[in-house]
Amino acid sequence: MNNHTLKTEVARRGVELATRRTFLHGCATGVGAMWMASQQAAASASAAPSGAPLPHHPAKVKRVIFLHMIGAPSQLELFDFKPELQAYDGQDCPAEFLEGKRFAFIQGVPKMLGPQYPFAQHGDSGAWVSNRLPMFAKHVDDVCFIKSMQTDQFNHGPAQLMVHTGQPRMGYPSIGSWVTWGLGSENEDLPGFIVLLSGGRQPRVGKALWSGGFLPSVYQGVQCRSKGDPVLNIANPPGESRRERRVLLDALRRLNQESHQAFGSDETLARIAQYELAFRMQSAAPEAMDITREPQHVREEYGAEPGAESFANNCLLARRLAERGVRFIQLYDWGWDTHGSSKSEALNVGFRTKCQEIDRPISALLTDLKQRGMMEDTLVVWSGEFGRTSMRENRGGAEMKFVGRDHNPNAFTLWMAGAGVRAGHTHGETDPMGYSVVGEPVHLRDFHATLLHLLGLDHRRLAVPFQGLNQKLTGVKQARLVTEVLTDRPAAHV
Repeated sequence: MNNHTLKTEVARRGVELATRRTFLHGCATGVGAMWMASQQAAASASAAPSGAPLPHHPAKVKRVIFLHMIGAPSQLELFDFKPELQAYDGQDCPAEFLEGKRFAFIQGVPKMLGPQYPFAQHGDSGAWVSNRLPMFAKHVDDVCFIKSMQTDQFNHGPAQLMVHTGQPRMGYPSIGSWVTWGLGSENEDLPGFIVLLSGGRQPRVGKALWSGGFLPSVYQGVQCRSKGDPVLNIANPPGESRRERRVLLDALRRLNQESHQAFGSDETLARIAQYELAFRMQSAAPEAMDITREPQHVREEYGAEPGAESFANNCLLARRLAERGVRFIQLYDWGWDTHGSSKSEALNVGFRTKCQEIDRPISALLTDLKQRGMMEDTLVVWSGEFGRTSMRENRGGAEMKFVGRDHNPNAFTLWMAGAGVRAGHTHGETDPMGYSVVGEPVHLRDFHATLLHLLGLDHRRLAVPFQGLNQKLTGVKQARLVTEVLTDRPAAHV
């Protein structure tokens, strides 16, 4: 090999060995510089909340436990009692319920469907609850019902995104991300936003429901498990000690710090923070997620079983995380899509099973929080993504074998319990058929504004510039505080 060929080969191998980071670092112009500039601009745009220091005003709520029933349970079989609907059971649906309306599956003229379970009034407040939730019914005097919730979406994925991000499209921060971005966490060894799943499946749009969107990635929700290691890959590999992991992280930190000094990307700082949090979680998370540390009688009250993956376990974990200072705890329970297209979905079969799975744990959670004095600064929220129709679902214009209802974005029920909301109060009303809101409507934007207010955040000021707009959880449309449900009723604003 002559000298010229040798020099050519050395040069070629040098190019092959150049790392991506070295390439970008060395490119003062061109694609590399353009890419890094865009990354830095996006990060700096979301570096910190705008406006006055947070919180904006004194908070009533320090932490939130949000219980989402994935699939949208029927309010007409749980909380919205409509005896008039029973009189129309089996009759053709009125034309005004169908004209100009969009449905997921209803075609032709469906039959009206009366309540499938008996209701009774409970507590001093006289709230109506069906016999599907007998243990929860004992808590109605601690609960604030909103029976006039509305959304813009009638398909599950976009509707779930609306509930948790305020937008029907992916790429936007979830409520938990907004809250932890604005307020941080009370426990430096645990994430400020933790997600727990049950029901055997992830939500339809998956992790987009707890995404940090265009906020720094350190604020996205951390999915934990109630079975096995609380977080995947949190344990050190076999043969690696905690001390060795510390040495590795220190070296990685120095490399990332050099990268940040060179390029100024806040995502690099977020990466450092995530590595450090993961290291601290190796000690804190297993202890927080270990329900065997709870007395046997407490586990029995929840119906929790160590080692299982269940809604009951997650409710007990939610209380343990809340008392350790986790700011936003999100529970998703899959399996509430009661169309009637199969036995497991039918209102008179699968729905009954799902109610049994949540009744005891929710009752235990509310009792536990109250006994520990945590309801004074904790808010529990329960919701689906939309409501259900007053008529029986049909497909292809024919009545289905099993009993079910179609999607209804025009009216559904959400309830809250805990700090800052009126206990034993019901807000809003639907028509005698339970189909449309006729009094005090509450859009999801209004709920989001109210939830942020309880946490000490002004939804109009919690914003970040992104893609030419000051992006907010409540979007660019008007939103109002639902002052009627608050214990302290500030002047309403939009």
